Amino acid sequence: MITTILLTLATLSLLRSCLSHFRSSINTNSHCHFISTSKLQGGLFCVNFEGVIFIKISEMGINSNRVEDLPYHETTIRIPTEAMPPLEIHSVCLPPKQTTLQKLKHRLGEIFFPDNPLHRFKNQTWFTKLLLGLQFFFPIFQWGPEYNVKLLKSDIISGLTIASLAIPQGISYAKLASLPPIVGLYSSFVPPLIYSVLGSSRHLAVGPVSIASLVMGSMLSEAVSSTEEPILYLKLAFTATCFAGLFQASLGLLRLGFIIDFLSKATLIGFMAGASVIVILQQLKGLLGIVHFTTKMQFFSVMSSIFNHRGEWSWQTIVMGFIFLVFLFTTRHISKTKPKLFWVAAAAPLTSVIISTVLVFFLSSKNPHISVIGHLPKGLNPPSSNMLYFNGPFLALAIKTGIITGILSLTEGVAVGRTFAALKNYQVDGNKEMMAIGLMNICGSCSSCYVTTGSFSRSAVNYNAGAKTVVSNIIMASAVLVTLLFLMPLFYYTPNVILAAIIITAVSGLIDYQAAYRLWKVDKLDFLACMCSFFGVLFISVPLGLAIAVGVSIFKILLHVTRPNTMVLGNIPRTQTFHSLNRYREALRIPSFLILAIEAPIYFANTTYLQERILRWVREEEERIKASNESTLKCIILDMTAVTAIDTSGTDMMFELRKMLDKRSLQLVLANPVGTVMEKLQQSKTLESFGLNGVYLTVGEAVADISSAWKAQP
Repeated sequence: MITTILLTLATLSLLRSCLSHFRSSINTNSHCHFISTSKLQGGLFCVNFEGVIFIKISEMGINSNRVEDLPYHETTIRIPTEAMPPLEIHSVCLPPKQTTLQKLKHRLGEIFFPDNPLHRFKNQTWFTKLLLGLQFFFPIFQWGPEYNVKLLKSDIISGLTIASLAIPQGISYAKLASLPPIVGLYSSFVPPLIYSVLGSSRHLAVGPVSIASLVMGSMLSEAVSSTEEPILYLKLAFTATCFAGLFQASLGLLRLGFIIDFLSKATLIGFMAGASVIVILQQLKGLLGIVHFTTKMQFFSVMSSIFNHRGEWSWQTIVMGFIFLVFLFTTRHISKTKPKLFWVAAAAPLTSVIISTVLVFFLSSKNPHISVIGHLPKGLNPPSSNMLYFNGPFLALAIKTGIITGILSLTEGVAVGRTFAALKNYQVDGNKEMMAIGLMNICGSCSSCYVTTGSFSRSAVNYNAGAKTVVSNIIMASAVLVTLLFLMPLFYYTPNVILAAIIITAVSGLIDYQAAYRLWKVDKLDFLACMCSFFGVLFISVPLGLAIAVGVSIFKILLHVTRPNTMVLGNIPRTQTFHSLNRYREALRIPSFLILAIEAPIYFANTTYLQERILRWVREEEERIKASNESTLKCIILDMTAVTAIDTSGTDMMFELRKMLDKRSLQLVLANPVGTVMEKLQQSKTLESFGLNGVYLTVGEAVADISSAWKAQP
């Protein structure tokens, strides 16, 4: 027993001395970057770059909690002297050689055809190609052959449901755009039929929307009065719709949909909230019964108009508006809390219109102070191609209004379509949607319609009602057709206050304060863009507020490009992984190395900043080394993993940086440059200055190889 105890103590002493030797070798030898220990087969496994020590102890208290569990008493110590196999160093290759035409073709394909829409046409017969072409341009040929009665039943129910919402909303949104109410119903008939043939979304419900209506009304009203010059105003509205459609279809045809991405989510959140507040304030005209009201869309103008016309307030109108507002908000709350009762909120607007119209009809002789819609003409959409305004002083206004409303409506339509497509796990082609929305607006401008797109509120009702295909839009258009042909006289006594209440209820849901709070928590610059958009729309004007928000978003992009992020990397112990020292506390600096990561493409706009920032990192590292009395800095490694591109200014910066560091006896090394960056460096002769040992596949290989080279030097 005494012999066993002494043997065990001797073994533990030997183990302690081995570990001490390895720790000292890590501190004194730059080639030993890490040490790892782990239990293996009842022993202790210790490894560093020099070799392996494996010690297996099968004595009491080492691998067992009980002495009697040991079948025998044995101590084995094995110390292999052979070194570990060296880390394999991989060469960094240039990309395959391509001609300029091949590079241009590949780049244009990546920009304009990321989804490769023609891949289905390969190796097909001419008849199959014809069929695929029809399906590509007219999605109705794709789902039409599989359509059946079961799908029709679901689409009829959902179509009638959204029609009950689309009719009052169409009338209301036309008033919001300062257009005759009948134009809103016209816009709910022709465009849905066109979209049902060309559109790729199964759940998008097409018609007028509040934001586009507000923008069109505010921009056109600044130059032309809808009451003093109604014909000219109507011409400009149809012309703006035509230009909106041309712009949208062009984006889809030329596959330039990325332009609408400049309207970031943060910008749209602020814009919709500001526009919603302005819309709600504008509807106070109808809720209070004011006859003379400002056409401006600024906060102070609207508020001053409300209080300057206090003598026109009608208490009967106020009471009716308040009652129906409570009713509409209550039904919406019920549908939100109980999704199965979605039809309650969907049917509420039409129910309000019917009830209020009946009330005003029976009380019209006693309450003449409640204003009504009045006469609406019956019949189908009259042609309006002869009213398009292509000559005159207001053409620029029509074009500008069309482009802005086109961008907004296109953004909303594509976003809504993709949202519901994701819920049902199918794909919506953004470029097809642009062409479909653009063509339906072009056709709409020739058939007395103004700007239309996919409405979020109606699409949500359509989805919840169980719509299966775009046939629900055809059913909705059929219901609107019946209304246009036979039911228009019934809207004569519909009070304007009900339309105002419907608009307020609809747009109040666009004020998403929770999304604004999330922006503040996640990204302060996004929140700034959101607030600029909100206050710009609220206090300046709708188009200028939107322009300010887009400007802030572009400034954010430029800020990221001109001031890219750089960081110092360290080694995660027991791995060949290198990460930020600030992010990972366990990451360790490698003696004599400064490892920097650049997280952006290197362009002319940021080369000066990157050169100055890298030299500052070098200066700060030398000062830190001097203060802590560590090994002298010898090598700077640039991790180029995130550098996706470089231009001639970038290659020149790399060459100059290499020369500057050489004069200070510092080696500059590149790690993991992507193919295009390698090609640019090679073509500019910059790669020659780095030499054979200046470019590595990974940071780990660079550290290992350079450390080995230093160790081999006498």
